[in-house]
Amino acid sequence: YLDILQKTLDFILREMTSSEGGFYSAYDADSEGVEGKFYVWTKKEIKEILGNDADIFCLYFDVTDGGNWEGNTILCNNLNISTIAFNFGISEQKVLEIINSCSKKLLEVRSKRISPSLDDKVLVSWNSLMITAFAKGYRVTNDVRYLDAAKNCISFIEKNLFVNGNLMRTYKNNTAKIDGYLEDYSYFANALLDVFEIEPNAEYLELALKLGRHLIDHFWDSENSSFFMTSDDHEKLIIRPKSNYDLSLPSGNSVSSFVMLRLYHLSQEQPFLDISMKIMESQAQTAAENPFGFGYLLNTISLYLEKPTEITVINSENSELCNSLFKNYLPTSFMIAIQNSDQLKTLSKYPFFAGKSFEDKTSVFICKNFTCSLALHTLDEVNSAL
Repeated sequence: YLDILQKTLDFILREMTSSEGGFYSAYDADSEGVEGKFYVWTKKEIKEILGNDADIFCLYFDVTDGGNWEGNTILCNNLNISTIAFNFGISEQKVLEIINSCSKKLLEVRSKRISPSLDDKVLVSWNSLMITAFAKGYRVTNDVRYLDAAKNCISFIEKNLFVNGNLMRTYKNNTAKIDGYLEDYSYFANALLDVFEIEPNAEYLELALKLGRHLIDHFWDSENSSFFMTSDDHEKLIIRPKSNYDLSLPSGNSVSSFVMLRLYHLSQEQPFLDISMKIMESQAQTAAENPFGFGYLLNTISLYLEKPTEITVINSENSELCNSLFKNYLPTSFMIAIQNSDQLKTLSKYPFFAGKSFEDKTSVFICKNFTCSLALHTLDEVNSAL
């Protein structure tokens, strides 16, 4: 899974990231008028390019003479490394080295083909999901390229997609247009908090708080306890639609409820908790009857009922303890890593950080239900407290 994660994020960095930091929307499936031509291979091509290593590569990716797509092959791995190693009488490490080396050779050849058309518009909602993906990718890999990509995209959106203080939806040809929808605001606020947990720049938190307040002021339907998809100053439609169900993207209302809960725990601003709870209460019955359409909201409800564990790591820079915690699966926690004393001083006005002091060695504070542990300094102590 980690290998797939890294290859996916590397593809986005290589193929779908603008020089300004935004992420493009899509590639066409066709090139030269043929569907999939850019991506498929014949066994003959692969043998000519890879030589003696072709047999291992072809077995690993199920490349056959007949192919699996109109006489060509879409590379698809169905065998694990150990099976390949056993069949060829070599080590698993050697198989992995051969596969990686061969993949680079094919990638170099493919780069000389005529590529599919690129849809280079930048959508805030989709970019926000990518920011979250890169932030999570950094947490488990410690690959600074992923964190930089997330931060660069935030800077791009801040610079190019705010007009008169309002978030726009799309950017293309140096122009931002269309007032932002609920998903643009909620996804971006969530992405800001994801990066803030790793690198607690106060500007990220302040912008997320601003977006949250804007949602309440301009998107909230007080009669039905949910957010409209459009703001009250958006282009007037016959009706103001709503996004309640998870479809190809998470529901705007569900993500908003989660964001409001996160903002409340950081700021202790009661309206955020009130709004989050109203969304959960108004949709809980429907979510229980149709869980597949409300997965995101059900996760938020579970988090609220269990009460999140608040983890603050002080003096986290280059800390093995912090890196180990980041790699742990802690779905019911909010974890923020303070790198230096200036960050802590700037953030001390927010309740989440109140009463915590900077120490010479890495310290971890674990809080739940408004009760906090003493400073913890080892992974064993932290795991016991969790």
